[in-house]
Amino acid sequence: MALVRWQPFPELDTLQQRMNRLFDELTATTHGGGDSAGITFVPPVEMEQTDDSIHLRLEIPGMEAKDLDVQVTAESVAISGERRWESQSENGGWSRTEFRYGKFERVIPLPARVENTQAQAEYQDGILNLTLPKVEDEKEKSVKVNIG
Repeated sequence: MALVRWQPFPELDTLQQRMNRLFDELTATTHGGGDSAGITFVPPVEMEQTDDSIHLRLEIPGMEAKDLDVQVTAESVAISGERRWESQSENGGWSRTEFRYGKFERVIPLPARVENTQAQAEYQDGILNLTLPKVEDEKEKSVKVNIG
């Protein structure tokens, strides 16, 4: 019996290719108004917490404010919308796109309770900015711990 030296890199490359194909299938979309075969896109988010409020920034380019739905509860924020496919081919031409189209929904849990009735939103240049004031109890939430 001959000894064969194990080379992990070709196996890792094969694994990576299979994982890439799997994620491509999960994120595949159809064009022309049909429902998507999987997840269309998930807008990336930045969150900053201050003493008084929580600030969220979501990157949602290529949409108008009227196409977005923002719902705020005391514990989370739900953002949904739809980016529509607009074919611009003329005279039987073809087009290629790497953009993601279709419906999306993202629910973001918040690290502290907020006053959802006081939430403020602004959408400009593809960035959705949300300012969520904290509940008064959360603002002053500080506990003295005795070391004993």
